[in-house]
Amino acid sequence: MAAAVASTTFRLVRDVSGLETRGGWLKMQGLHLTADLYGCNCDASLLIDSETLAGLCREAIEKSGLTLVDEKFFKFPEWEGQPGGVTGAALLAESHLAVHTWPERAGVTLDVYVCNFSTDNSQKAERLLDDLIVAFAPRDQNTNRILRGSRDPETRSDELLLEWLGHDSAYGFRATRRLLTKRTPYQLLEVFDTPQWGKLFRLDGTYMTSEGDEFFYHEPIVHTAATAHEAPRSALVIGGGDGGSSEELLKHPSMQRVLMGELDPDVVEVAREHLKGVHRGVFDDPRLQVEIGDGFKLVERLAADPNGERFDLVVLDLTDPDTPAQPLYTPEFFALARSVLAPGGALMLHIGSPVYDRQRVRELVKALSETFRIVRPFGVFVPLYGSYWGMALASDTLDPLTIDAQTIDARLAERGIEGLDYYNGDVHHGLFALPNFYRKLVG
Repeated sequence: MAAAVASTTFRLVRDVSGLETRGGWLKMQGLHLTADLYGCNCDASLLIDSETLAGLCREAIEKSGLTLVDEKFFKFPEWEGQPGGVTGAALLAESHLAVHTWPERAGVTLDVYVCNFSTDNSQKAERLLDDLIVAFAPRDQNTNRILRGSRDPETRSDELLLEWLGHDSAYGFRATRRLLTKRTPYQLLEVFDTPQWGKLFRLDGTYMTSEGDEFFYHEPIVHTAATAHEAPRSALVIGGGDGGSSEELLKHPSMQRVLMGELDPDVVEVAREHLKGVHRGVFDDPRLQVEIGDGFKLVERLAADPNGERFDLVVLDLTDPDTPAQPLYTPEFFALARSVLAPGGALMLHIGSPVYDRQRVRELVKALSETFRIVRPFGVFVPLYGSYWGMALASDTLDPLTIDAQTIDARLAERGIEGLDYYNGDVHHGLFALPNFYRKLVG
């Protein structure tokens, strides 16, 4: 029997699935689905009778459009007066189905794997699993969806890039090609080509920016303050090594100088090479000066000089607080940033998701409010971040709510700022119109 199965399996790999080797790699990209079912309210025979269970599986396989090649179902004997369960496996042309029952617990585990190399069988696998779950009618269930292998392991193309929003929520995007993986002294840098967003940039497994959606983030974090300001001439960007915030700042013709403080020089180099659709050549603009080093120490040095440089705008374009950027989200640093603002200046930063990071958002707004006279939190949905995202403008004198939509649009026109994909006068005020849950969160 073992020899026969081995022979059949080899023939399927060679002829049916159309798998082949290249560069020593077996192409085995596919979808693996698992389900753990509890408290199944189905006919008891499905849990204890091998032929009844096999019949259900055959019917579900046929309806799904998958191809049954062979099967084996085994009924276990009684144990301590309890009926034994059934273990079964169905060999598919596309791969396999496995099922195990625990009648004493009214439990079932299911396992469906399909190869997707020659054709995409994902929907068929999803239907097979769904039909079996419905037949077992569980009270509770736990399912998992796992992408296996890659169409091209050498480049890890067709990779699903997942990111966790919290302990119970995740989302992701598919990559067609991994362009760069680099470990620096500070973090892991990754760049991908994606169908949805073009070039996509990650740090330590967390999405930072992409060519296709960067404007959802960079335009609001810059223009809400820069346009409300009558004539911003200088700006300090802490972080922002991808160049997106600096590029938006320099769209304002009054802007004479932008100083960017970036911790990791590799971020700037990677951005220069791979993220041209984000920075649009800003690193070649003579008005931009990049200083590599600790952002906290840079601002501390600027603040210590009573005759030193002061800025109309300070933009904290940072990674999240649970990274090496954590000291830059503290009351101490906010006070330092305030001290390097010119009269009428404003601080801009992102504060996390009020949906998934409620405590963090609450604490940051509180810390800002203890430092600045005016704090205006706002929100924008950032597709790459998978959530409604919080940002804030903080100042002692500049209040973005006192500038009407007509004035915002007029200033954009006077400054020759065209081609924005997100920001305009109506959006300016819409950003600060907080949903009730967000209002309550920030008081």
